Amino acid sequence: MPSLLIACTPVHGHVQPLLAVARHLIGHGHRVRFLTGERYRSAVEATGAEYLALPRDIDYDDSDVDAAFPDRVGRTGVAGIRWDVENIFLAPAPLQLAALDEAIAAEQTDAVLVESMFVGAVALVSRPRGERPPVVNLGIIPLGLSSVDTAPFGLGIAPMPGLRGRIRNRALRFVAEHVIFGALQRSAQRMVRETTGHELEGFFLGSAALADAVVQFTVPEFEYPRSDLPEHVHFVGPVARSRPSSAALPEWWGDLDGSRPVVHVTQGTVANADLGALIVPTVEALASDDVLVVVSTGGRPLTDLPALPSNVRAAEYLPYDALLPLTDVVVTNGGYGGVHYAMEHGVPLVVAGTTEDKIEVSARVAWSGVGIDLRTERPTTDAVRRAVRTALADPSYRAASERVGAAIRASAGLDGLDEVLMDLIARAPAAG
Repeated sequence: MPSLLIACTPVHGHVQPLLAVARHLIGHGHRVRFLTGERYRSAVEATGAEYLALPRDIDYDDSDVDAAFPDRVGRTGVAGIRWDVENIFLAPAPLQLAALDEAIAAEQTDAVLVESMFVGAVALVSRPRGERPPVVNLGIIPLGLSSVDTAPFGLGIAPMPGLRGRIRNRALRFVAEHVIFGALQRSAQRMVRETTGHELEGFFLGSAALADAVVQFTVPEFEYPRSDLPEHVHFVGPVARSRPSSAALPEWWGDLDGSRPVVHVTQGTVANADLGALIVPTVEALASDDVLVVVSTGGRPLTDLPALPSNVRAAEYLPYDALLPLTDVVVTNGGYGGVHYAMEHGVPLVVAGTTEDKIEVSARVAWSGVGIDLRTERPTTDAVRRAVRTALADPSYRAASERVGAAIRASAGLDGLDEVLMDLIARAPAAG
């Protein structure tokens, strides 16, 4: 049976989809080792994978990232992305590579599977193909490959058609690679040179292109078209699909009786330390509207919420398989997985996310027509009210979400990953 190595930064939103990947691969008879942070040991072992620990110096508790990285507090937009990339993702790369090398040396490894922000893999794929196993980039964030048809990743700028757009993209790419992220590019080049003796090819934020295959967990309908898309990029649809849930329903569930529109608001399970960023403004914005607002705190105690208006219902967690078919609009901070859940059910979105990859997810929500991008992570009540009312009144948003949802439901999902892996392993030269 193939022996596979999964490597992931110790961040919940990165680990969770890769746990699903591990369960799937093990269910198909593969041996899987999983390299990530200590916090996720039990979750990894529950999949049947062998847990491998990241070096202690680059491990941290992501349940409070701001406490682990206090200097990141207050940084948003491009400045926030730049800080996160430098300190959370790029700085650990040498020790990540060392951990990869140790795992590969310990036993035969038929393929290495990494998520896009495990930057140690940038150094691994910079080595000649005969000196390493095949590497598969798992696209759990929007596709960041450089293209003549797209603006650089991280700016949250949608495509512009025609020659004018290509000229704009070229200029933005120069600014991004040499000015905005220029210092980080030089650091990445130096890191690759010092750890491998080889040179980094291209821009390190587009390093997925260097992998032997890219398995992107979305559908083409939710990704910018690229005339120069490499052949080794495969769209397979999202990792997670709505499954029947056995979770107990809250006592107020019967209020979702169709008598008024349902607006679901969530900040996900990670960026929810401050519920005042999105949940509270949404509750306040819709307090006098004839809608039912359904809040999920993502695990935060309900006591963290202020006094709620009469048209609000709340729970720490909610079963999406049951909730989303009853929902008319989802208000979210733009997590890749949550956005795909909404689209799978054809639900229009209002998104408010500018940190990590959320600025790119939000831009794709607006570009695809499935929802409205508020272009901030702390919207005003007026902005939320206008956006939700628009999403409810304009049927084009639901139509667009239903179109993408149909593509999601028809996509291969993790079975598509199997096909890519088996082909890659069959064609791989022996590593020396």
